Amino acid sequence: MNDFSIGNSEWALEAKGLVKSFGDNRAVDGVDLYVKPGTIYGVLGPNGAGKTTTIRMIATLLKADAGTARIFGHDVVKEPQIVRQLIGVTGQYASVDESLSATENLMIFSRLLGLSRSEAKRKSADLLEEFGLTDAAKRPLKNFSGGMRRRLDLAASLIARPPLLFLDEPTTGLDPRTRNQMWDTIRKLVKSGSTVLLTTQYLQEADELADRVAVIDHGKVVAEGTVDELKGSIGTSSLHVSIQDARHLQHARQLVERILDVRSAVSAEGGKITAPLGNINLVTDLLMALRESGIGLAGMSVQKPSLDEVFLTLTDSGKKDVTTNQWETKKEALG
Repeated sequence: MNDFSIGNSEWALEAKGLVKSFGDNRAVDGVDLYVKPGTIYGVLGPNGAGKTTTIRMIATLLKADAGTARIFGHDVVKEPQIVRQLIGVTGQYASVDESLSATENLMIFSRLLGLSRSEAKRKSADLLEEFGLTDAAKRPLKNFSGGMRRRLDLAASLIARPPLLFLDEPTTGLDPRTRNQMWDTIRKLVKSGSTVLLTTQYLQEADELADRVAVIDHGKVVAEGTVDELKGSIGTSSLHVSIQDARHLQHARQLVERILDVRSAVSAEGGKITAPLGNINLVTDLLMALRESGIGLAGMSVQKPSLDEVFLTLTDSGKKDVTTNQWETKKEALG
């Protein structure tokens, strides 16, 4: 890899206003993404949100209808050959040949990238060792587990050690143990200097790995920030109250709504009440009001929001317009 290709760009990836339509379906509708070098950037979204289409445009695999994208300062449309030297792409499903062995697959990829036979052999052996596949190097891939195939696919994308790696749902279908192994591998890549853009539907994956996260829904970025910032955007914490006598549930709910000054976000069922909590000091007032009303508690806890709650809130159609407007305001402030 030529160092001059990377340059001194502030961004590993800078995408502005990306748009892509398929017939009447606007799959990507003005997506902006900014990824700093040496970080893991997560892109979350439900099925059909536009995540993979966005990645394909940035990776020069699909032409955008509008907008621009740059990789380390290089335009993906005007300088596609340079961009392709700077990126590696690993899709949702292994792109390896199951009729060949692990070594044979890596040898083929290495030769296609211009390595000599001796260089390809050395590179293949190094990657197999790095990904814990040396013992299975000569085994046909049809006998590999799903996790082994995914590790080999990732190894193949690293033959040229690209500075920016796109991982499109890399742990889809893997068991929890193998998924954790993949997470460790991704962390090691970033520690060695790589930048990773990760699309995923596993919220825990984004929580574990990503330095920043963009949430995409219906082709739009509806929120962006660190995981903690996104969690904070829907309330710093939530209050969970269990009522001893279910007959008092509605009265207790009214007290919660009045004292915490919340309405539609409160849920009450099965003898339990859940409500967003912006000011934890109000819990004392609520406890006093419940006691004065003769409402006994079976339990109470204060919990920070999970990324699951963030995801459900941000991709809920009833709240999407508010969230999108907040993100638009943030973009204007950032310039």
